[in-house]
Amino acid sequence: MTENRLLATGIIGFAVSMLGCVTPALVVLLAALGVSGSMGWADYILMPGMAVFAAVTGYAIFCRFRRPAKAD
Repeated sequence: MTENRLLATGIIGFAVSMLGCVTPALVVLLAALGVSGSMGWADYILMPGMAVFAAVTGYAIFCRFRRPAKAD
């Protein structure tokens, strides 16, 4: 169960940070809120976040394949 939760966290976090980096969805949302002037920090947060969540996803997949098969 923990591996499934770790994998889901990695995939969801990666997708959210990718949406912020690749698409202007975050810029549009913050512009609607009136705080688009604070977007200068977005690249410093989103790119490392995407790398961290990709690493979490990779670790979860690694743990899933490393687990020994259950004996019947």
